[in-house]
Amino acid sequence: MKRPEIRNEIARVGISRRQALAGVASVGALTALGGRGALAAKPLKVAAVFATPIEEPWDHQIHVALLQAKEKLGIDYKWSEHVESSDFERVLRQYARGGTQLIIGDAFAAEEVTRKVAKQFPKVAFVFGSGSGPADPNFSVFDNWIHEPAYLCGLIAGKMSKTGTVGAVAAMDIPEVARLVNAFYQGAKEANPNIKRKTSFIGSFFDPPKAKEAALAQIAAGVDVIYAERFGVIEAAKEKGVLAISNMSDQSELAPDTVITGPVWDMWPTVQAAVKQVKAGAYTASDFGAFSFMAKGGSYLAPYHGWDAKLPAEVKQLVADKQAAILAGNFRVNVDENTPPSD
Repeated sequence: MKRPEIRNEIARVGISRRQALAGVASVGALTALGGRGALAAKPLKVAAVFATPIEEPWDHQIHVALLQAKEKLGIDYKWSEHVESSDFERVLRQYARGGTQLIIGDAFAAEEVTRKVAKQFPKVAFVFGSGSGPADPNFSVFDNWIHEPAYLCGLIAGKMSKTGTVGAVAAMDIPEVARLVNAFYQGAKEANPNIKRKTSFIGSFFDPPKAKEAALAQIAAGVDVIYAERFGVIEAAKEKGVLAISNMSDQSELAPDTVITGPVWDMWPTVQAAVKQVKAGAYTASDFGAFSFMAKGGSYLAPYHGWDAKLPAEVKQLVADKQAAILAGNFRVNVDENTPPSD
C-alpha cells in the first residue's frame, strides 16, 4: 500500500502529485473507447459501484459528484450500493456488458477482482478509488487526498482543547486513513506542542455504533476535541458535550454546537475530468489523485457556521494564514501513512 512514487511527485511539484492525463490520446485509445462521434450521439452511460451504503461519507461524496455530472454534463447515471466483495465481479460485469462507458467506485474492498474485470473490458473506462496505481489501457485511480484540510482542523483542535488531549476515531490502520489522522495530529502539535493524542480504529468503513463506543471511551479518558473520521463519533461528542471535527462532508447539521468544521472531499473535479475525457474519446489510464488537493478544488475546510462567531479571532487567523500558504505552494502538509500515535 505504500506508494513512493507519490512522495517523489509531491516533492517535485509541491502540493500536486502526478498530473492526470487530460491531453490528446493515441489513435488506439480513441478507437478502443469509441471515438468522438460515437460518444457524442447519446448521453454518456456512467455507473457507480459502491461497497458501502450510500450514506457512508466516502462513497457519498462520489455519488454527490456524479449527480452533479448528471445535471451539468448530461450523463446517464446509475449506481449500486452496499455491494459485497463476493458480488462485486457480477455487478461490474453487468454494467460493462450493458453498454456502460465509464464505471466509477471504490476498489479498496475488491481491488483484485475490479482490476481483473477492467482488463476483460478494455473499451470501458474504469475509474476507482485505490491505494495502488493506474493500469493500461483503461484502469484509472483516485484517492481522498484531504490531508491538507485535516491539518487545518488539527490547528483548531490544538488551540481549542482545554484538557490538552485530542483524539481520532477512524476506520482502520491503512495508509489512506492514517495520513488524514496524522495530518490532523500534525496541526494539533503545531498549535500546542504539549498536546496528547488518542487513536482508535473500528476495523470497518461503516459501523456507527462501534465508532460511537470508541469515541465515548476516548472522551472518558480525557479527550475534549475529537476527529470523527467515521460516522457515529459526532453523536457521542454531542451527548458528552465535547467538540468534534467532521470528515468528508459538511456535517454541521448533525450537531451545530458540537461540530466546529471538518475537511470536505469534493469529487467534482475528479468526476468532471474523467467524464470529459471519455466524452472526448481522449481517455487513458491515469492517476486522478491530484484533483483531490486543495489547490485543485478537490478538498477544503467546511464552513464554521455558528462557530464563526465563537472561534477566537487568533485561531481563525492562524487557519487562514496556513490555508493561504498551502494554496500558494509555500507550505506542505506531511504525507505520513504510518500508524498514528496514541500518547
